[in-house]
Amino acid sequence: MSVLSGKKVLLGVTAGIAAYKSAFLVRLLVKSGAEVRVVMTPAAKQFVTPLTLSTLSKNEVYSSFTNEDDDNAQWNNHVELGLWADLFIIAPATANTLSKMAQGVSDNILVATYLSAKCPVYFAPAMDLDMYKHQSTLNTFDTLESFGNILIPATHGELASGLIGQGRMAEPEDIITFLENELLAKLPLRGKKILITAGPTYEAIDPVRFIGNHSSGKMGYAIAETAANLGAEVILVSGPSSLSVKNNTIKLVKVTSAQEMYDAAHRSFGNADIAILSAAVADYRPAEMATQKIKKTAEELSIKLEKTKDILASLGEIKEKQFLVGFALETQNELENAKTKLKKKNLDLIVLNSLNDKGAGFGTDTNKVTFITPNNKVIPFLVKSKQEVAEDILKHIRKELDA
Repeated sequence: MSVLSGKKVLLGVTAGIAAYKSAFLVRLLVKSGAEVRVVMTPAAKQFVTPLTLSTLSKNEVYSSFTNEDDDNAQWNNHVELGLWADLFIIAPATANTLSKMAQGVSDNILVATYLSAKCPVYFAPAMDLDMYKHQSTLNTFDTLESFGNILIPATHGELASGLIGQGRMAEPEDIITFLENELLAKLPLRGKKILITAGPTYEAIDPVRFIGNHSSGKMGYAIAETAANLGAEVILVSGPSSLSVKNNTIKLVKVTSAQEMYDAAHRSFGNADIAILSAAVADYRPAEMATQKIKKTAEELSIKLEKTKDILASLGEIKEKQFLVGFALETQNELENAKTKLKKKNLDLIVLNSLNDKGAGFGTDTNKVTFITPNNKVIPFLVKSKQEVAEDILKHIRKELDA
């Protein structure tokens, strides 16, 4: 999944021959998962039609403050457009428009929207060689960059005039790559490796029966998705679950039993910076698994159970630089039991939730948690979506690592 997925992208199109590339850029942005809206200068419509761009973006295209053919038309709110966007890309950006942006000459809806935007603004110049090299243009670039705007450099090649040199707008594929690299570099967990466990484990009784629990894996999957979207390299070790990962950068390792999860977690822990063990691992398993299905013959059936390996405690024993997070699902003496687990297993944070709390526990889309730190600081939270809980967990970890 592209880092652009879910982003609100406003594309500004100005009156240059490279405007034909804007159609390809819109298509690539949409394929990357972005929501795209387009704003044009009036003269840009001579190079590419609003119909083309609206069809590709699946949104209305704005080129004036009102519909000039309708005396009763509602005003197109440039302020709302500027505030809506997560990113504003002006491609192609002509010398004329760039100069207006630098000077604040707000004589069309594109520049008015630019002046209202609160998001990062990228501009991809497109002009002839001598225009690109002219000192006034270079001064404009410097001015815009001093505002915090980001230049996507023009490339070298044949220009509309027939000259060969710098001034060609970057190709749409290269603009997408530029944006993705820029966004990735700014993500707070970029370069961090995170191990996450999720879901239940199933401990086989015979070939068709098992001991398990009601965990759906929703909490662990939410943490994995959030961490990946923040730029982390994520390994998700998941027990049996109907869920799937949406971010294709996540490495999903599927396991069934506690032993398999133990082995997978230990294989990845050494290289991890952070480990978050949210899986509901079975505490016991049958001492022996029947090789054939057990027939229902007797009134009673006794199964001898033995302890499974404690994954969290075993990682706590060998941790070095890792920030280790565990979960505690309790039904009584919640705080006391969680504090004991935090200390006993050498954790840096424990996330407590209780089956006694409405909105918490297995299978729900919400959770109500309390963070407990090694210095016994207790941080309670209200009921939130599991996505929001994941964000809270990762925000706390980032704060601790930056301290």
